[in-house]
Amino acid sequence: MAEPSPAVEVRDASIAFPGVKALDEVSFRLLPGEVHSLMGENGAGKSTLIKALTGVYQIDSGSILVAGVESRFNGTAAAQAAGISTVYQEVNLCGNLSIGENVMLGRETRGWAGINWRRTHAEAQRALARLGLGDLDPRASLSSISIAMQQLVAISRAMVTDSKVLILDEPTSSLDANEVEVLFSVIRRLRDQGVAILFVSHFLDQVYEISDRITVLRNGGLVGEYPASELNRTDLISKMIGKDFASLKALGSNRQTAVRDRSGTPLLAATDLGRKGAINPTDLEIHAGEVVGFAGLLGAGRTELARLIAGADKSDTGTIRLKGSRAVIGSPVAGLAHGIAYSTENRREDGIIGDLSVRENIMLAVQARRGWMRRVTAKEVDQLVTTYMERFGVRPNDPDRPIRLLSGGNQQKVLLGRWLATNPDLLLLDEPTRGIDVGAKADIQETVAELAEGGMSVVFISSEVEEVVRLSERVVILKDHEKVGEVINGPEVTAESIVTIIAAESEEVAEDQANALAEEASASIDTDEATPDADAAEREGDQS
Repeated sequence: MAEPSPAVEVRDASIAFPGVKALDEVSFRLLPGEVHSLMGENGAGKSTLIKALTGVYQIDSGSILVAGVESRFNGTAAAQAAGISTVYQEVNLCGNLSIGENVMLGRETRGWAGINWRRTHAEAQRALARLGLGDLDPRASLSSISIAMQQLVAISRAMVTDSKVLILDEPTSSLDANEVEVLFSVIRRLRDQGVAILFVSHFLDQVYEISDRITVLRNGGLVGEYPASELNRTDLISKMIGKDFASLKALGSNRQTAVRDRSGTPLLAATDLGRKGAINPTDLEIHAGEVVGFAGLLGAGRTELARLIAGADKSDTGTIRLKGSRAVIGSPVAGLAHGIAYSTENRREDGIIGDLSVRENIMLAVQARRGWMRRVTAKEVDQLVTTYMERFGVRPNDPDRPIRLLSGGNQQKVLLGRWLATNPDLLLLDEPTRGIDVGAKADIQETVAELAEGGMSVVFISSEVEEVVRLSERVVILKDHEKVGEVINGPEVTAESIVTIIAAESEEVAEDQANALAEEASASIDTDEATPDADAAEREGDQS
């Protein structure tokens, strides 16, 4: 059977921003009557490609064809007129209007006296019925229905114009399992009606459940296009992170050889810590001087868990105890007061303040922890700034230079200095080595090891699984907003074994695999402890 002509096709499209090529000659095609998933880590180019398809960005070179005809979109209205509709993660509807008014907004049926509301609501009813939502009352208030149903109303609104292409950008991020099934039934109905659907999600289980084909982007470039049935999960993750498992296995490890005694009171103990839509209730312990790695794909819950610990987000459930005492951490300032420092994954937007100097960026957290009534003296400022600029080799060595003029690696070093200047007990590092050169990455990894040896606890989050394995004493594995297991590091724990768990077909299977790996690693540790030191035995023999 001949393959249908693409509903929309991108050929060799490139988009460049100052200092970065967001898309580099990317080709992509979306066929009628299919669900096509777009996969890639942060910075892969997914959002840029979507914005090119929806008229938000103009491509610098290449072409976009709709139904075989080359098109130039000078805005979102032009893309919509060409039959391309988008529903984003955050539902963009009006809660004070009715369901029908939201469905027909801007396309109301009009008569000689203005809007004919009876006919408008009847049209809305037909649009809803097309998606199997005929039971919804178009006159009911939008605010009276769940977020999941609002997502479906947004899709109905997108399809009122009889769109041929529907882009769904993280549509399931706030939905529970039952709500996802309702959404997927609507997606399948549209697919069977011949609509071409571009699906973007970080949930592997959902991608494989709904997708016909998968396209992978990495670092702004096209990795490849694959039938979903022919691309297994492990290979998908390898293509996303840019490492095959032969190279992962070859990488060395700096694990500590001594087995830590975890019988004492942990520095931090979180029980049932969670936030709806972000991370399911999670138990976690972190001991003094321990490096705990969080492993999982983007969107698995790594950042969300770190933000709850640091107080950047407020938890819905659970408690935190620090050194055995209950602690309420409702803000980052409260986190600092309790000795918890959090370095964000988004260095440019949430980390540095570009127009401030290196000196001012380093001192921000110290002053925040001390309070604005107790100013840090000029002598203390000079001492701290000099200490951390020299310790990390920040270049150029000019504390008064605006930080936005520094390279990404040097900006990251300044941020690390900012948090270390507060002398925290627990340092949460979220993607500290992303987007920096090899030399700066090695410096930061060495610093993490040194901090742990000095007694500081570190949570290390990275999309590079081998980096997590290399640096961590214990690895916490997360998948689809859920902690599925944790393992004490050892020879059995490799990047491959961790990714195999992440790529499991379900959370239940992932948990079983994680438990099996943990038992294997624990058994190995017990064996090592039970084996006498050969040199010591020989010395004993000599003495006797």
